[in-house]
Amino acid sequence: MWSVAQFIEQRRHRRTLQAWMAEIFASSAPLTGLHAWLATLPLSLIIDSWYDGTMRAALVANGRTDVVEIQGVTRANENRDIWTRTYDLSGKELRPGPAAKTVLYTPHGSVRPAANFLVSDADYVEVLTEIDIQTPIPEAVKARRTNRGFFFLGCRFDDQMLRIFARQIMKRSNGPHFAVIDAKTMTKNERRFCTECGITLIDLPIGEVAAALVNPA
Repeated sequence: MWSVAQFIEQRRHRRTLQAWMAEIFASSAPLTGLHAWLATLPLSLIIDSWYDGTMRAALVANGRTDVVEIQGVTRANENRDIWTRTYDLSGKELRPGPAAKTVLYTPHGSVRPAANFLVSDADYVEVLTEIDIQTPIPEAVKARRTNRGFFFLGCRFDDQMLRIFARQIMKRSNGPHFAVIDAKTMTKNERRFCTECGITLIDLPIGEVAAALVNPA
């Protein structure tokens, strides 16, 4: 996807890529029971790695007023040192700060409220240069991951970019970590990554796990 986005950006300009991404994700995806359930929980940190804003919509639908969203942003059109923008659930941009029960972190950006997207190779160049020293990771995420583990649901690690982001977001968190992945579909790189990062594999269909979480026996 990233190389395709880079091709479009080079041939048709950044504005075209931005407009097409906004158009692709303009229609709201239907909320799942899992999204609705997560929105009811007093979680300190939720990370959504896709662009469609479904987790945000679930939090809005639940009437949450104690949530801020921190989105990764491209530096393509910026002339200042900026990696993220912070919003409340009404779409108002905020100054970064710790005062929220739940932080929704969308490291690759999101269509709502302002169509921020990290999607082309050019978008990721500076992020990948700095991410090993944690510069692009928001301070609120760094603070909240301490003494916690991560539960990966609906995430795969079959691309180097995804592995880099997952590794750096988990950095300095104590664990334990778990990931729901169909083991028979895993690549060697995914297995190696999970072993290196101490991620325990839950080898079950994601739908089965989601149903068990939402409606425990």
